[in-house]
Amino acid sequence: MKPFETVGIIGRLGSELVLHSVSVLQQLLLSRQLKVLVDDEISQHLDHSAMQVASRKQIGEQCDLVVVIGGDGSLLGVARAMARHDIPILGINRGKLGFLTDIHPDEIEEKVGEVLDGHYQVEQRFLLAVNVYRGGDLIASGSALNDVVINSGRSARMINFDLYMGDAYVYSQDSDGLIVSTPTGSTAYALSGGGPIMHPGLDAIAIVPMFPHTLSARPTVVNGNTEIKVVIGDCHPYISCDGQVHLNTAPGDEVKISKKSEQLTLLHPQDHDFYAACRDKLGWSERLSD
Repeated sequence: MKPFETVGIIGRLGSELVLHSVSVLQQLLLSRQLKVLVDDEISQHLDHSAMQVASRKQIGEQCDLVVVIGGDGSLLGVARAMARHDIPILGINRGKLGFLTDIHPDEIEEKVGEVLDGHYQVEQRFLLAVNVYRGGDLIASGSALNDVVINSGRSARMINFDLYMGDAYVYSQDSDGLIVSTPTGSTAYALSGGGPIMHPGLDAIAIVPMFPHTLSARPTVVNGNTEIKVVIGDCHPYISCDGQVHLNTAPGDEVKISKKSEQLTLLHPQDHDFYAACRDKLGWSERLSD
């Protein structure tokens, strides 16, 4: 990967801690004589004298690295917007878990400096595309880095649907919903639904039923190139993409979910370890005290 010359900064709004980290990062980048573009949504809260303000579209078109400061949710939104531009993304954690935004704020100068010097790990993460068809016509679409969730929405009630893998019928189900997760999303909502933890390097998709009205339904893992089709029954469920983009459906709609052609290039510090992150974030290896 070529040296970074133009770096975009995108931060989560509404946090003084994020603004502080943006300032620290900005000074580091400017000290290295790099061109810095700051997202226009957060720039209004910063000193304008030492930065160039840009829209996310401009950041996608002009930058060769984007640094996201916030939580994993912040990075999810940026990933969906930037995947089409094929720009690597680096995350600084000002959220909670930090599976995607894995640089600690106190280590910005050290860890980001290492990345700028060319010392980093590169991961390719695929996204899911979801398309909703009604009577054969495409009526809505979205994309997700973590998961596509079909659920009843605000009301606590079951929905019903038929599930297909490609052309193969799998089952009909009454449940609270269905989670279709990438390996990236396997440590997110799918995990709380009893789904498997998948290594980010896997080319696989997990299908996790949400409170199914049967004792035999279990999570299923399929090849990443599988097209998943859900035919909506007598209900009006919602579709959620990463918990941030929402689509409506009606009885008889066909929901098709498949891997997108664009991928996210995610950068990590050189010492990043997925299993160490699991131990830290999920409490693996903790022992009960006496």
